[in-house]
Amino acid sequence: MSRTRSALFNVYWAAWTACFALPLVVLAALGCPTKPIRAATRLWSRGILFGLRYIVGLSYVEEGRAHIPAEPCLIVANHQSAWETLAFLILIPNVAIVAKRELVAIPIVGWFLRRSPMIIIDRANGTQALRTMIDESRMAIAEGRSILMFPEGTRSTIDAPVQFKRGVELLYAKLGLPVLPVAVNSGLYWPHGGSRHIPGTVVVSYLETLKPGLSGGEFMRGTQDAIDAELNRWRSGTPEMSLQAS
Repeated sequence: MSRTRSALFNVYWAAWTACFALPLVVLAALGCPTKPIRAATRLWSRGILFGLRYIVGLSYVEEGRAHIPAEPCLIVANHQSAWETLAFLILIPNVAIVAKRELVAIPIVGWFLRRSPMIIIDRANGTQALRTMIDESRMAIAEGRSILMFPEGTRSTIDAPVQFKRGVELLYAKLGLPVLPVAVNSGLYWPHGGSRHIPGTVVVSYLETLKPGLSGGEFMRGTQDAIDAELNRWRSGTPEMSLQAS
């Protein structure tokens, strides 16, 4: 049954996304106004989450929203599936996501994400990618937007230890923002590398913030260890993990 639901959802995804082709043309003709583009991007994301809930049976809950700072912050989250990439557009309105260039190659969706705008980097460019990330993050902060980064660099499995790339340490040092660690367990329900979606409830856990000005080692330990400790809640003995492995 879950495979049938996943197939239906994939058809729904494609059809829902195709509905945004006409708005894309209209918004492009109007000069790509940022606010309407962001609103359309959030609408697209809400539609995807709607399909996951009512076709697949995959919903989500949030824990610890009181930890989200009122002012712009640097959000660092583990990355297990495409779910959190689209869900954060709703969870943290107007967030600026640090995303790899491959994401904007997706037809229609990529056009909206690029012009929301997100912080698009080409990791092959090395030092230039870091400069772009820092400069565009500062511009987003000036607009009152928080920055979201998935510092693992790629999606990982639920049982893999959290290991951040060093770029997030540099971003933390340059921006001087409070840091909000976030743990998600979406990999239990949307396994990496597949199109199968498993019914259940994704948990998004906002953890205690870290203050700016910590040493690089303190920052890395504080974020990685906090997220890893939260992931341990979902790493052993869950029915969903058994289903994922089958």
